[in-house]
Amino acid sequence: MKKQRILPTLSEHVYFCLPESVGWYQQDPFHTVDRQEGALNNFSIHLIISGKGYVETAYEKHMLTAGDAFLYFPLQRQRYYSSQEDPWEIRWVHFYGSRLSDYLLERGLHQSHLWTVRQVKPLERALDELLLEAELSTLFEMTRLSTLTYAVIAEFVNQAVPLSTQRTAATSELILQLLPRIQQEACKPFELDYWSEQAGVSTYYFCKLFRKVTQMTPMTYVTLCRLQKAKQWLLEKKEMTIRQISFDAGYPSTSYFNKRFLEQEGMTPTEYRELYWKN
Repeated sequence: MKKQRILPTLSEHVYFCLPESVGWYQQDPFHTVDRQEGALNNFSIHLIISGKGYVETAYEKHMLTAGDAFLYFPLQRQRYYSSQEDPWEIRWVHFYGSRLSDYLLERGLHQSHLWTVRQVKPLERALDELLLEAELSTLFEMTRLSTLTYAVIAEFVNQAVPLSTQRTAATSELILQLLPRIQQEACKPFELDYWSEQAGVSTYYFCKLFRKVTQMTPMTYVTLCRLQKAKQWLLEKKEMTIRQISFDAGYPSTSYFNKRFLEQEGMTPTEYRELYWKN
């Protein structure tokens, strides 16, 4: 379901701000927007009421949920889309004005695309009132449209807090929570796309945050987990051959397993087993 109202863009006017379009989308799992840089010459605010979706930047994918919002300045690259499993309900407005850029820059709104809104209801109500007025407007009541657009902007400025720092901390915590699962499943083929999706970020950002949190790459961590398990089997399961242990630890190639074990432990798996069996 969707409801939207498109308005003409006035090249000459006396107003601080005017809406170009306003609307909402609900229960549309295929809602996707992908605009190239320079494609759209207006500002936009989007507020997520329920469900979840994603906003992508050049290197990162961010999952947004109820109470989150995103803001674009004119001519910026835009890519955002709803979750298909849990489609978002989202309210939005595109707006313009010759002095808006300075107004928003002075208030630090250029810091990020991503925000969280402390009190959602006032901003949601302001967007609803603007949409209702746009639906009723005959274009002879531009003052009313301008006033309601400013109300949306003012509520956003008053209520929005940058999401990036909070979301980075939250994602870092999520990666810490994922570590036991990654360790438990380390002997299975490691699929970066799968684990990035579990964290709700792009593969690039997952690797970046993983290194920040653990001081190592995801693959290094998986390798250490595999070798830890292999060492345990070498000592506890005397009936298992090196080939079996290699395969069960996630290394179909025994020679490669021997190489990685030697690099990490300074001895081959056979030497390690013999060393401890003698004790």
